[in-house]
Amino acid sequence: MIADKDRPVKRPDGRYDNVDFRKAAGFKLPTVKASYLRRDVLLFANAIGCIKDELHFLYELHPNFSCFPTFPINLPFKQTDQDVYDFFKRALVTDVPGVPSFDPKRSVDGERGIEILHPIPVSSEGLDLEISPEIVGVYDKGGNMIQEMVQSMRDAKTGVVYAKMSSKAFGIGQGGYGGPRGPDTVSYTPPKRAPDAVHVFQTTPETCLLYRLCGDYNPIHADDKFAQEGGFKGAFLQGLGTWNIAAHGLLREMGGSEAGRLKSYKARFANIVYPGDALETRMWRVGEKDGVEEVIFQTVVKSDGRVALSNGFAELWKKEGKSKL
Repeated sequence: MIADKDRPVKRPDGRYDNVDFRKAAGFKLPTVKASYLRRDVLLFANAIGCIKDELHFLYELHPNFSCFPTFPINLPFKQTDQDVYDFFKRALVTDVPGVPSFDPKRSVDGERGIEILHPIPVSSEGLDLEISPEIVGVYDKGGNMIQEMVQSMRDAKTGVVYAKMSSKAFGIGQGGYGGPRGPDTVSYTPPKRAPDAVHVFQTTPETCLLYRLCGDYNPIHADDKFAQEGGFKGAFLQGLGTWNIAAHGLLREMGGSEAGRLKSYKARFANIVYPGDALETRMWRVGEKDGVEEVIFQTVVKSDGRVALSNGFAELWKKEGKSKL
């Protein structure tokens, strides 16, 4: 519950009084329950491009049946639903102290990351999964509001935390209140040499329609008219769709498609991807520490070189080392 003294007041011109972004840091949003079936895990693997020789992601009777490690990133959307839901209604989360109400229709995903702490189960059966979001900080840059958050996925029965997911959301035109600009971010620049591995994924007009079944039902990824009203040429691929397609390419090319090899993965959304674009993910090994390989990656649209994902960085447990997962 937010005290009245910490709640911004909307003026007739649409702006707010009593704004103080510094009050938001550390605020815990309501915990939500999450659940999923093996079918959800199989659908996700198909949607991000897993292929027949990775049958352990695609066939529930495979002796090494595994959940692709970035699967949890969609659970804050999906929660416990097995049917479609109103995306915008769910996006209207609890107000945050000192911060104007976040408008999801004027907001874009800026960055996403995940850290895998325990192997992701192939279903939530027998678990009491919950996702606990916490605001890291809210920043004011160029008239935009940037909200940084961390969400932990844990089993309430055992206390085991399976993954921590980070995000930065950009509220377009929702800043300009003189708030903090936020900490400097680490830049991961690709080395000036040929990549150590490359993965290409050809999207189709149906790619975003398939991926939305994993839990991201924003109509802007399915309805051309809706997207055009927002100034786009048509429906486009979910940012997390591109993000997860690249994660699959990275794990396939650099981690032998072994679920337990991925320790962490993050990237920044740089450009929109339209159905039919071919995505080329370029990867460079840049270091090793304590049995973990460090990889910088970048995903571009192959036809014109537009960068779709920038500032990509991943950690992979070395095959010959023992994974802590």
